[in-house]
Amino acid sequence: MSTKEYVKNLIKDRNIASITPTSKIGVREICEKMDLSKKVVIVEYGPATGVFTNYLLEHMTPDSMIIAIELNENFVDYLKENTRDPRLKIHHDSAENVHEITRQHGVEKADYVISGIPFSLMNEETRENIVKRTSHVLKPGGKFLPYQTFFQKDEHLMVYLQDYFSIAQDKFFLRNLPPMRVYEATK
Repeated sequence: MSTKEYVKNLIKDRNIASITPTSKIGVREICEKMDLSKKVVIVEYGPATGVFTNYLLEHMTPDSMIIAIELNENFVDYLKENTRDPRLKIHHDSAENVHEITRQHGVEKADYVISGIPFSLMNEETRENIVKRTSHVLKPGGKFLPYQTFFQKDEHLMVYLQDYFSIAQDKFFLRNLPPMRVYEATK
């Protein structure tokens, strides 16, 4: 998908978090928080054009799986047309339905959930539902790895992570446009 097409989707869909996909170095920074050397189940919220999805598919084992949940129909179509891999399961749905979606694939608990969805654009109830349901779908020791724009307030995400995860930390990653706040929450 060209930058022009990406921006068109941004204009039409208020749920898109950034004007550009995450940089390669940003993708690597976040994905290094996962152990991809063994079989894993990864749930990805808001894969958009698949920059994380493609990185993960290149680095994870042949028996691993990604369950991608995307609200934007254009991005769903783009992923289906451009990322053909039997380890990738794409759903046009909301992250709030993560339990039902993972169960469709025989998955009760995931190892990791990675998310680029814009928590700052959600109401409090939706934010809390997604974080709570994410904590319930992760295995003990599993990680939730959301990344957000740099200007994220604690009330947009950190306070919810602290309520539902035993460890919640964040750091700023400036080598991306726009800069990101990267969270790591462990079950």
